[in-house]
Amino acid sequence: MVNQVPQDDYDDEKLARQKEIEDWLPITSSRNAKWWYAAFHNVTAMVGAGVLGLPYAMSQLGWGPGVAVLVLSWVITLYTLWQMVEMHEMVPGKRFDRYHELGQHAFGEKLGLYIVVPQQLIVEIGVCIVYMVTGGKSLKKFHELVCEDCKPIKLTYFIMIFASVHFVLSHLPNFNSISGVSLAAAVMSLSYSTIAWAASTSKGVREDVEYGYKAKSTTGTVFNFFSGLGDVAFAYAGHNVVLEIQATIPSTPEKPSKGPMWKGVIVAYIVVALCYFPVALVGYYIFGNSVEDNILISLKKPAWLIATANIFVVIHVIGSYQIYAMPVFDMMETLLVKKLNFRPTTVLRFCVRSFYVAATMFLGMTFPFFGGLLAFFGGFAFAPTTYFLPCIIWLAIYKPRKYSLSWWANWVCIVFGIFLMVLSPIGGLRTIVIQAKEYQFYS
Repeated sequence: MVNQVPQDDYDDEKLARQKEIEDWLPITSSRNAKWWYAAFHNVTAMVGAGVLGLPYAMSQLGWGPGVAVLVLSWVITLYTLWQMVEMHEMVPGKRFDRYHELGQHAFGEKLGLYIVVPQQLIVEIGVCIVYMVTGGKSLKKFHELVCEDCKPIKLTYFIMIFASVHFVLSHLPNFNSISGVSLAAAVMSLSYSTIAWAASTSKGVREDVEYGYKAKSTTGTVFNFFSGLGDVAFAYAGHNVVLEIQATIPSTPEKPSKGPMWKGVIVAYIVVALCYFPVALVGYYIFGNSVEDNILISLKKPAWLIATANIFVVIHVIGSYQIYAMPVFDMMETLLVKKLNFRPTTVLRFCVRSFYVAATMFLGMTFPFFGGLLAFFGGFAFAPTTYFLPCIIWLAIYKPRKYSLSWWANWVCIVFGIFLMVLSPIGGLRTIVIQAKEYQFYS
């Protein structure tokens, strides 16, 4: 009995420290979000730079396969997102606040980490790098449009200007603290998507428009097709942060978080459809296979409207960068505080987040191959975490009856996702290699 008191004190101290850490970490520190927070966080996470590349993806895929892949991707990713929302609280009294926690429940403590964390990190760091490039390129385009007589400035400097915003915003502590940034980003995504397809419509179909495959050789056509698949996969990428977003919503046994979260997801997916389908179909219809990998580059006039759209893109990718960076901040801070026993302080957070922003800025400046990066990351990591990993987890946990509707639905998603994962990085890598031949570092 004498030894029990110190043990109880030790347990209380351990619980108090765990609570202090959980209250400090960005994913679990605030749980008072509303359903509309989930809506615009999901829009910001999903509708990103990828939407501007969809007409180009259509030009690589062609009308039939392009429309089929777009629609299939919308349906499959909505289904897999529903699965993740359902699985967030499938164990009574426990919440899976992070993607890897769900993976650990399905595959075991170690294997779950090894399966989920590398893929999730590739996606989130990959997105942050691509958005550094996108933000820099959009700023450069804006500068060229509003100041035609000005001396050209290197893309490298515009990426640094874009990154400077994140050196400030990245110190906002959690998802709820960036809700204003995320709302602005969601509004911007709908705005520039509307500008993209409306301005294309007003131009009218080009006289010399062609809808055949652009590549002269069969090999080129096949590789471009693979690359187009990756562009589409990149466009549907919100799953990597969905559990982390749901973690911010309050939950009780009577009112679980899946209710408001699902409402937010439905609204987000309606907005996604309003952004994606008009831009992809109208953009390809107007420009055919001569469309650029960013449709705003194809739309040269009116200059003021295209300049406005580019600034909208910049504001949107500022928000998107923050949404994708937050889970990475959470992982880094968890490692330092829980494993390496650092004190959870503001100084630690400042150093960790500043280092991350600087690293993604440096990589973006070094490898700004926008089109190729979309396809490569889209297939290599987005396809697993978005299209079929939720289905594998669902099959592992719920074990639906063989050949039942649920069993078939999950296996169709898995086959389609593996098809995307294997083929699209091949096309993306080829695009990067071709662009790299003519590229000069930090030019």
